[in-house]
Amino acid sequence: MGFATNGSADKPLKFLIYGRTGWIGGLLGKLCDAQGIEFAYGTGRLEDRTSLESDIAAVRPTHIFNAAGVTGRPNVDWCESHKVETIRTNVVGTLTLADVCREKGLILINYATGCIFEYNKEHPLGSGIGFKEEDSANFIGSFYSKTKAMVEDLLKNYENVCTLRVRMPISSDLSNPRNFITKITRYEKVVDIPNSMTILDELLPISIDMAKRNLTGIYNFTNPGVVSHNEILEMYKEYMDPKFTWKNFTLEEQAKVIIAPRSNNELDTTKLKQEFPDLLPIKESLIKYVFKPNQKTSSA
Repeated sequence: MGFATNGSADKPLKFLIYGRTGWIGGLLGKLCDAQGIEFAYGTGRLEDRTSLESDIAAVRPTHIFNAAGVTGRPNVDWCESHKVETIRTNVVGTLTLADVCREKGLILINYATGCIFEYNKEHPLGSGIGFKEEDSANFIGSFYSKTKAMVEDLLKNYENVCTLRVRMPISSDLSNPRNFITKITRYEKVVDIPNSMTILDELLPISIDMAKRNLTGIYNFTNPGVVSHNEILEMYKEYMDPKFTWKNFTLEEQAKVIIAPRSNNELDTTKLKQEFPDLLPIKESLIKYVFKPNQKTSSA
């Protein structure tokens, strides 16, 4: 897409990253270190335009990454009772950052969410028909998803923004409480629904390549295909803990213990695969990046 950046092609990369204390923001910093890319974390608050302008003036970045946002602790139910705080960061803050970036001629790589869709008649569960980048959100069951759908729709008008729809992120760090695998291994009961998911070990380096290519627009930022909760837990049992057991419950039973409904969907990854043809299907990526590196060697 044609967004004229201020950075020339031969200018060394320098990233300004928001979300220092977050999971993705922390991983991004480590990736930049590993790749020898100069970077700094933003100190300004997203909703404070002047502080963002100060960060940009001090750092003079070639690209900006936004991994800041409110997801709620311990989960998105928090957003239901903290609506203004959620709007301030997820809507006002993200839009302010995008606007400042556009004014300064900078591309913004924005880690968004794919939890703005749910299976429907046109995209039935198990059909393999995924939601595409141009599809409008059809899930606003949680306030978190509602704010994310709103801001994605508005950001479509900013030609300098690359929106990455992340879903149910997973990494090889199984000690991280934000990791989807870590979450479901600790739940008393889990639902069993196939979903699109994001293996961060494979996809975060791709987001750096996207910045290098100055890509903009929306991308479904998940591995191709879907995987169900039970399939992941079967892998966990096989690779990590042969004694591991779990219990399932239905969506109706789940609804009784959560405040806000959760999104379940499949995202179409054709667009991302055209740019990155080596992207692994979700189950292969899980084995290669998560389970094999963590595999517990069973005693003979």
